[in-house]
Amino acid sequence: MLFGETYCYTGGKAFDPALPTVVMIHGAQNDHSVWALQSRYLAHHGFGVLAVDLPGHGRSRGAALRSVEEMAGWLLSLLDKAGVAKAALVGHSMGSLIALEAAHRAPERITRLALLGATYPMKVSDALLTAAREAEGDAIDMVNIWSHSSYAQKPSCPGPGFYVSGMSKRLMERISAQGEELLFHTDFTACNSYANGAAAAASVRCPVQFIFGSKDMMTPPRSTKALLAALSGAKTVTVDAGHQMMAEQPDAVLDALISFLR
Repeated sequence: MLFGETYCYTGGKAFDPALPTVVMIHGAQNDHSVWALQSRYLAHHGFGVLAVDLPGHGRSRGAALRSVEEMAGWLLSLLDKAGVAKAALVGHSMGSLIALEAAHRAPERITRLALLGATYPMKVSDALLTAAREAEGDAIDMVNIWSHSSYAQKPSCPGPGFYVSGMSKRLMERISAQGEELLFHTDFTACNSYANGAAAAASVRCPVQFIFGSKDMMTPPRSTKALLAALSGAKTVTVDAGHQMMAEQPDAVLDALISFLR
């Protein structure tokens, strides 16, 4: 579905703003397709789903936004365009920061907050920032190695031959080919520069769920202590996966989301 220049995947069902709305927000150099296995189920089981492509990513037009704050403002504007008064936000990695900031800016509009692969501060190593600026192919390789717990598919993968890390790499390459120059670096810089996480977390009043990958090397569990302390009432679920948990353990992630969203 298009809202102006913005594309949102609706899970194979026509979007109905009268239903409980779930907005799903992808991470750096990704698009809506990272939620394919969860968004479709939710859309067919009582939710209105908007799995967004951020500006400059996937099918959404326009220049990529330069900060988490800009992205959160854009997300709230999208809710206006879609006719959505209240929504649950589900964000992965960079998307978790966007969701957190949006909940801070419009607490009356956010009903629930699910944060996957989240940490704050979300610092990006100098080596990865340099690679994203000077050798994007190397950065894509680095991220895919660090984002998956293994090269072998998990038993919960949806079918034989489902090559999780290869699919993730190809998605990033496609986003790179379609998007503006240095998009990966732009996204990483936004994560690295975001400084309002502590204040945003302190202001959250809606129910919060964290979903962590036990083998996540991008946002390892040990790095999440500050955010967990700021959101001490949050529910925490850990799945046997790396950073790209939605593909590595789709059923476990979906089960956690359904339990929380309902």
